[in-house]
Amino acid sequence: MKRVLVATGGGDCPGLNAVIRGVVKRAAQEREWEVLGSYQAFNGVLREPMELITLDEKKVSGIHVKGGTIIGTTNKGGPFSWPIKEKDGTWTTVDRSDELIRRLQYQNIEAVINIGGDGSQRISQGLYEKGLNIIGVPKTIDNDLAGTDFTFGFQTAVEIATDAVDKLVTTAESHNRIFILEVMGRDAGWIALHSSVAGGAEICLIPEIPYTVDSIMERIHERIVHDRGFLIIVIAEGAKPVGGDVVAEDLGQAGYEHKHLGGAASRLKKQLEDAGCQTDIRVTILGHLQRGGIPAAYDRILATQFGVKAFELILEEQFGQMVSYKHPNIIGVPIAEAISVYNRIRPDDQLLRTARGIGICMGD
Repeated sequence: MKRVLVATGGGDCPGLNAVIRGVVKRAAQEREWEVLGSYQAFNGVLREPMELITLDEKKVSGIHVKGGTIIGTTNKGGPFSWPIKEKDGTWTTVDRSDELIRRLQYQNIEAVINIGGDGSQRISQGLYEKGLNIIGVPKTIDNDLAGTDFTFGFQTAVEIATDAVDKLVTTAESHNRIFILEVMGRDAGWIALHSSVAGGAEICLIPEIPYTVDSIMERIHERIVHDRGFLIIVIAEGAKPVGGDVVAEDLGQAGYEHKHLGGAASRLKKQLEDAGCQTDIRVTILGHLQRGGIPAAYDRILATQFGVKAFELILEEQFGQMVSYKHPNIIGVPIAEAISVYNRIRPDDQLLRTARGIGICMGD
């Protein structure tokens, strides 16, 4: 019996379970393959004892409609930076990648499918360069992975953010208020841009375009006259003013490489009040609501396609590849190519042009 290991790393994301199910159900067609899952990314392989589970058709039955991942995930550490606590109480990291590969060989695992975002795929590439037979599957609600038209989980996050805009419109209109909706998007503003266009926000602030308070105040004065009118601002958590930086804090957690973002909306509220805005301003932060819940039909389908293609790349021995959606095809692209460029919104992006075309203020 041949064995393939599936791991889910990074932040949770709607559609992860659909990928796992797609892998298992495709592997079941070949009969001689067994699928294992590693609990919390590669932690399940590196822990003692190992935390591996067998994934069969019974285990994955119906999981495509569930959010999250049945094998858990983590965005701390990894085989190349495993957190270790020193005797003096401080933390450091060690490289356990070679040990990971030995443990996989000991378990007679012939290939690995690593489902995750940019950080996870960098781990995939590092392990591939060490000789591991690995396939990457792109996952992130931020849609910030290059090499694919879309990542699964993104459309669900956009639906949640758009629904929030829709709901805020009615209360904002009733009270003649300004509402600032903060959505996820560390370095790329795809969720903010899509939900602004879909929901009809007047202002959209994204990491790629530093904003000025003057431009925002100008739009406010256009929309709200004699205390009548309302306005919706959608801001990505990574948005920043011209000459400024993001609002972030270091959590000080071992193995967690990113600073924790949050507070962009509250900062903007204070900036507008300091600039003389008299209209009542309220802030709503969606946070992890964007990651949770039932995946949209689009993401279930895309994730299932990714899972099936990932296993087929293993059958074809096309290792070092990441599954990619290039409309209308599901293909494989080199992982190295996918992580070489970060998928930010370009100045000539068609949806950005559309947003400007319908009068959305981008803060510049």
